[in-house]
Amino acid sequence: MISTQDAVHRVAILVNQRGLHARAAALIAGVAGQFEAEVTIANTAEQVSALSITGMLMLGASIGTELQFNAREFDAKDAVDALVRLFESGFEEE
Repeated sequence: MISTQDAVHRVAILVNQRGLHARAAALIAGVAGQFEAEVTIANTAEQVSALSITGMLMLGASIGTELQFNAREFDAKDAVDALVRLFESGFEEE
């Protein structure tokens, strides 16, 4: 994890079988919305808001894809930590 005064960057790998689908994107947006931090998710080609379900779906991320979380503001670390835990849990899918 790279951290500056007000920014946090961390990589997470999609471990769930269905990748970044609509339900997973909605869960991400719900978690990101609990924080004041501005959070984005990026793949190698583009970056989108963690509040945008449509934007996240446009990333086309499948199992094994590395995505980078970028967050700014005072609770950025907490926001990124919560999102990485969500990814590591596979969005609690079976």
